[in-house]
Amino acid sequence: MATPQLDRSFGFLINDIARLMRRNFDRRAQTIGLSRAQWQVLARLARFEGITQVELADMLEITPITLGRLIDRLEANGWVERRNCPDDRRARRLFLTGKAHPMLERMWELAGETRDEALAGVAPEMRESLIDSLITIRGNLTRKEDTVPQAGLGALDRKVSHG
Repeated sequence: MATPQLDRSFGFLINDIARLMRRNFDRRAQTIGLSRAQWQVLARLARFEGITQVELADMLEITPITLGRLIDRLEANGWVERRNCPDDRRARRLFLTGKAHPMLERMWELAGETRDEALAGVAPEMRESLIDSLITIRGNLTRKEDTVPQAGLGALDRKVSHG
């Protein structure tokens, strides 16, 4: 059996690019004092404000206890607040504070710098084609996941991956 060329392997390339983009963004985010875990929480909350801690932990694929500690730190910094859920008094819903919004704006700027560095030398029409192709691939895999029950994949993840 022939060994696949890793430099031409789709899965390897996607994984390696994601890893390198995370590292590039992490270097930039350190300048504003955020860990990767913290910026991931803030970014998800920006999109899904009012989500419960359990739903967010499932979405981020971390344990609720680990998320609880992250939220404790973010709350202590004044970026996140927990509110009681009116439907379930055991659940807490998560919201960004006004203080978090300038941080998010800075995060998106840093993300843009990372994206621009990653796509340097790629023509604009090729960028659009690449993004369209990735959206198609995500849709293909999402449809496949929706037809096969998966342990550990919450309904919110399946719903989120469509958007």
